[in-house]
Amino acid sequence: MSPSAEAPLLITAEADPESFARVDGLRRRYFPPERNLIPAHVSLFHHLPPREHASVEAALEAVAGRAAPTLHFGRLRRLGGGMAVDVDAPGLGAVHRELSRAFAQWLTPQDRQPFRPHVTLMNKAPPRDATAAFAELSAGWASFDGHAPALLLWRYLGGPWELVRRVPFTPGRAG
Repeated sequence: MSPSAEAPLLITAEADPESFARVDGLRRRYFPPERNLIPAHVSLFHHLPPREHASVEAALEAVAGRAAPTLHFGRLRRLGGGMAVDVDAPGLGAVHRELSRAFAQWLTPQDRQPFRPHVTLMNKAPPRDATAAFAELSAGWASFDGHAPALLLWRYLGGPWELVRRVPFTPGRAG
């Protein structure tokens, strides 16, 4: 078995191209470059067992028949050494709840926490840099709307991630 096949699985919501370009551009601007190994993302699950890969994919397929959830990129919020934009996404919350039931026996303490969707724009930066970046971005921040056309299944490779599969929601529908 290859080392990547033994790597933990992660699930994120894909953002539509316009929303992704905006948040990923901010992430590239503010995230410390040496730590920015992955694109901007909305995490649903951080660590699922690789041995359950087939079951994870089946659960993703089961929830994907619904409309693409709307994403409202709302307020900015400070993190310890950075910042994030909160994402209001009731439809994505419903997907998370359904998948949580399917994955209940495998969830880590982190993945058992209440679902608080967000996109991390900066993390683990020096406090002075984080404060300045938050002030700069907050000065002109305006919330915006998008949608999640798909769920993305990844393998965690000790820093970078490897995309395993894109599971689209029902095309042409928004919810």
